Amino acid sequence: MKLLRFGRDFKPDQEVILRDYLAIERTRLANERTLLSYIRSSLYLLLGSIALFQIKKYPNFEYLALASLFFSIIFFVIGVYRFTLLKKSLKRLYYMSESVNNGDDK
Repeated sequence: MKLLRFGRDFKPDQEVILRDYLAIERTRLANERTLLSYIRSSLYLLLGSIALFQIKKYPNFEYLALASLFFSIIFFVIGVYRFTLLKKSLKRLYYMSESVNNGDDK
């Protein structure tokens, strides 16, 4: 899936120091904030869709409501996908750095 790739793989060649560990933690927290933003946007679109479905005077708004519902689902799926992708990448980076650290001790 080269088309949906959002980042580059980084391979540590040195041990992770405190500064690097804190950078990983900041990135993890930013990833969680981004997921919550995607969920919030998805819920706003869902609420807008429900509101547009409730308007009976203008039947043409039903198409707009369906589009809003569709984009709500798409936002949610993209948010969860990006969250899991970066989470796996950070976990791999952290464990790879631990293996570099253990290899230096021998």
